[in-house]
Amino acid sequence: MIGAFGMSSFMAYPANSSFILIDHYGLNPTQYSIMFSINAVSFIGVSQLTGVLTRRFGLNAVVRTAVNGFILVMVALAAVFALGVDRLDVLAVLLFVGYGFLGSVIPTTAVLALEEHGTIAGTASALMGTLQLVTAAVVMGIVGSFFDGTARPMVLGIAACAVIAFALTRLTIKRSPAPLAAAAE
Repeated sequence: MIGAFGMSSFMAYPANSSFILIDHYGLNPTQYSIMFSINAVSFIGVSQLTGVLTRRFGLNAVVRTAVNGFILVMVALAAVFALGVDRLDVLAVLLFVGYGFLGSVIPTTAVLALEEHGTIAGTASALMGTLQLVTAAVVMGIVGSFFDGTARPMVLGIAACAVIAFALTRLTIKRSPAPLAAAAE
């Protein structure tokens, strides 16, 4: 469910961002697609580094660190918007950084969720994907129901998902020692 709420926070963005970025901030469709792509680059770029990080620090440490970074950035974004700051540059930078952290959360939680299910990995993966998408659909519906033409409901929904992912991480992911380096041959 950590990954499900991470995915939900990400899906709240495409469900609402076109209305916000085009109608509220005045971007044209080309500018919107660039803005959307920047967040995807952050997410995908960091996810490509996750394998190296997990080999060095371990899955649990990477999940905990990434979720900590994710909540800090997204709660900061929500606080800024709750205080009345409504600026595209602030939104863009903080989403870029936050979704970078999310690029480590989702793949590592998937590995943790599937590691005990080797013989039924396909079924377990299908169930995990279903839970992620159903959770995201519910979150998108809730966030969309509060749409007011500004970024505030979307930002608050994203931050709420980060808080839930953080709480679930604290409840389920224990600290573990870093993996030992392989013996030199």
